Amino acid sequence: MALAGGVAAALIAGGVAHAGPFNLGDELFGHRPAKPPPVGLYRDSDDGDPPFILDRSSPALMLLRFEDSQEIWLLTPHPASRGDMIYKNDVGEPMLRATRLGGLTVFTPARPDGMPAAFVADAAPMRLPATPNSTAFLLRMTVATTRTSRALQRGIVFDYHDVTADVLPVVVDAANVTAEAVVVLAKRAEGRHALARLVRVSFSPGRRPSATMANGVLEIVVSGKGNSLVAIIAGRPSSRRIELALEQ
Repeated sequence: MALAGGVAAALIAGGVAHAGPFNLGDELFGHRPAKPPPVGLYRDSDDGDPPFILDRSSPALMLLRFEDSQEIWLLTPHPASRGDMIYKNDVGEPMLRATRLGGLTVFTPARPDGMPAAFVADAAPMRLPATPNSTAFLLRMTVATTRTSRALQRGIVFDYHDVTADVLPVVVDAANVTAEAVVVLAKRAEGRHALARLVRVSFSPGRRPSATMANGVLEIVVSGKGNSLVAIIAGRPSSRRIELALEQ
């Protein structure tokens, strides 16, 4: 099955159960013998930013989602000074830092210098809504387009080309992440100026995920196939990469 077309014309979100105290840094560096829950809810030290969920199921990467957002971030580890580990997004920006002494720092646009964070409770595993067929695909693309149009306060077209059945979940998540990027930019004066040029968003498969802006068209390339959470997230650009493309 291959799809080509467009939609014009929005929202979804998770929960937690309490658990005892746990030091993330100890676990990341192997200091703690007992195995902690792989998915947990964390909060910064002064509640200045939304709580966030971390999934540490894989040692080679980390998944993060802030509770006020639908986007799931795929973070990769990078060794830092003093034996620390920094987890970065797909544009190389740090989002977490773990120390050998057990400290955890979270970096956000509001706190670019970072803020200490601590484990609060167990959390449910992260999931994305299933996209079993073309009908569900069209519905979810419409939801993402509607959310984007509301943020822009005008209509916007999302179109897609050469989208086969195995890429549907990646395109849907890319559309949702695009909406996230537009919502964030629309809250800033310079962001609204950048968005004034946007007339269409186009999704297509390719060798690697990317986001580029030219002549009013935001081109989103997705890659990868399959329904696993990591495959979907790794197959599309993050909202931050899309923001940077829109601001070019």
